[in-house]
Amino acid sequence: MPLKKKLLNESNLYVILDAQVNTYEELFEIVKKSVGSGVDILQLRDKISSAKKVLEFSRKIVEYINHKLLFIVNDRVDIALLSGADGVHVGQNDISAGDVRRLTGKNFLIGTSAQRLEHCRAAEEAGADYIGLGSVYKTKTKPERCPMDQTLLTEVARSIQIPVFAIGGIDQTNVRQIVDKGLKRVAVCRSLCCSDNFLEEVSLLKKILRG
Repeated sequence: MPLKKKLLNESNLYVILDAQVNTYEELFEIVKKSVGSGVDILQLRDKISSAKKVLEFSRKIVEYINHKLLFIVNDRVDIALLSGADGVHVGQNDISAGDVRRLTGKNFLIGTSAQRLEHCRAAEEAGADYIGLGSVYKTKTKPERCPMDQTLLTEVARSIQIPVFAIGGIDQTNVRQIVDKGLKRVAVCRSLCCSDNFLEEVSLLKKILRG
């Protein structure tokens, strides 16, 4: 198994670096704290900056983490490839995982957002490496989206073989509910990136995810 996929399969804590939540300066401090902390994957989500700025910052992250954890770029396949990121994450309205694979080749991680079981099945069939399933709870990142039916978590856990990360409003107060539904991987943003005790919060989340 390629190293990136091996690392992905071993991952359970995925952190979203959102430029609409933190400044780049703040995000880079989070990057520094993440290395060696228990965070497995970082994703840069920036829907407001220029492509040039996102590329420069992505390259800075790649250089700093130096393969110590996985780095994913949201939406932008071009920036992910040019920066040396490990992969890209695409949504339901972006180009498909299958089309991304045609552009990137085999040794490149592709994540897909999903809100329904049929989304998950389609992503798996298209060759996605992992799924971000949400919003599980109400979240400021997607304020228009209603929390999903919790039974979906169990259905997905039982029927999807590739890694599935629950996402949306997840923190230490509710992560155990997700684990109890059968999913042991989560993606978080504000609960860590706006925390005054980043390392402590990471440790707590990891402990619960590991059961």
